[in-house]
Amino acid sequence: MTPEQLSLAVRGVLADAVTSGELSAAVPDEVRVERPRNRDHGDWSTNLALQLAKGAGIPPRELAQVLARRLAAVEGVQRVDVAGPGFLNITLDAGAAGELARSVVEAGPRFGENSTLAGHVVNLEFVSANPTGPLHIGHTRWAALGDSLRRLLAASGATVTSEYYVNDAGAQMDNFAASVLARARQEPVPENGYPGEYVDGLAKRVLDAQPDLLDLPPDEALVIARDIGYRTQLAEIQQVLASFDVHFDVWFSERTLHEGGAVEQAVARLREQGHVFDADGAVWLRTTDFGDDRDRVLIRQDGVPTYFAADAAYYLSKKDRGFPEKVYMLGADHHGYVGRLKAIAACAGDDPATSIEVLIGQLINLNGAKLSKRAGNMIEMRDLIEWIGSDAVRYSLARYPADSPLNLDGEQLRKRSNDNPVFYVQYAHARISRMSRLAAEDGVRREDGFDPALLDHQTESALLATLGQFPRVVGQAAELREPHRVARYLEELAGKYHKWYDECRVRPQGADEEITDLHRTRLWLNEATRTVLARGLDLLGVSAPEQM
Repeated sequence: MTPEQLSLAVRGVLADAVTSGELSAAVPDEVRVERPRNRDHGDWSTNLALQLAKGAGIPPRELAQVLARRLAAVEGVQRVDVAGPGFLNITLDAGAAGELARSVVEAGPRFGENSTLAGHVVNLEFVSANPTGPLHIGHTRWAALGDSLRRLLAASGATVTSEYYVNDAGAQMDNFAASVLARARQEPVPENGYPGEYVDGLAKRVLDAQPDLLDLPPDEALVIARDIGYRTQLAEIQQVLASFDVHFDVWFSERTLHEGGAVEQAVARLREQGHVFDADGAVWLRTTDFGDDRDRVLIRQDGVPTYFAADAAYYLSKKDRGFPEKVYMLGADHHGYVGRLKAIAACAGDDPATSIEVLIGQLINLNGAKLSKRAGNMIEMRDLIEWIGSDAVRYSLARYPADSPLNLDGEQLRKRSNDNPVFYVQYAHARISRMSRLAAEDGVRREDGFDPALLDHQTESALLATLGQFPRVVGQAAELREPHRVARYLEELAGKYHKWYDECRVRPQGADEEITDLHRTRLWLNEATRTVLARGLDLLGVSAPEQM
């Protein structure tokens, strides 16, 4: 019996009690069951009676007694105890608990999928680094977290589109072009330009593509340097992200907003909403009406749109493309953007509480990492991947809440020991895979027998209970935007497996021991654990090796 099935059973007996007239209470859409901290209190617990007692007009314990009596008659439930002020502690019989092993194996990678966010249509924007240089360690954190969140949202029933906003317009692109052209001429980069050996590489690529660049008029040469340099740098960003197993559904160009008139149209639409005003020769958006600390300029006195105007146009583009929910994942230096982005949503006639969500990530420090010689004073993403490995980087960054500053030890992440969390989890998967191979060599086959009642060892009960929590963990991680919940769950599951492995044999001990249904049934549990570990690692973008 899965936790979901038990939840339905509890809800069912409540509904029956209400229908029969024994209770007068509102039947909730969902009943929550949780693992009690003390295993002596049963397999699962619910505080449903405490939640409903006031509305039902009877004491919680009395309501709990009614539910306990009815629930005890449900097939698969061994015992129901009423504890404290009205908690229901539920113990399943071994067969009902063990049946979960077969359910997980038969579901395969689909186990863990849930409907927590069914019906939600989400645009998820993350990384969105300027195409003026290589990705660095800060971008790496958002790449890991953002892609994991994308996977979790999809597994929890949401329709999600991942999007990269390419900031390919404005002053930074002019400075970028001037820097590339200067290095092509073997001149120092201008003030406010981009230093670093990577600019020399871009200049060489531009010259290779346009050998007569230096003979062209300066304005024409600048445009060519910008376009070729930009395409080259963006292609490198895409390649590095692909090596990190991060892929975007949409690469949205800021330049298209300007070239297609979307910025001007956005200003006009916001003016129609009554939130645009003119003052001091500029065009403003009255964002203070919606909690921003000051009003924002959309069009400067010289007629040039601001970055904020492009932000407004971009928000409206997402709205027009059919995304009622828009999630922005931004770095710590963008904290001031939260209020203004929510104000844009409000000015556009949306409810900022539901239409826009801004997640701010904190800084990261990685001890032992070397600054990039190619890019100057930064730690490059591609160097991190080469030094530590994609799996260790992704897992380690997904293991912590985004809003917490992070200090990691690079050498520790490279170690192949149980002190390294990603190794610990991956090793559990490899150990399970090895057990499956050896059991097959011994002639133990799952398809020859399964008796869930045999899974009655205390380590088996603990392992089964942890497996049963996986769909809920996935749903909570998606709903709360917290991929680290999956990582911590996987570490707990790996620990439960190792304890079970140490105390319960899957393979016969010696050639003379008869193969029984106990061996076969335990092989089902072994495979169920492998299934969940593999799926959990995949949700974090981490591989599940069969050998280590």
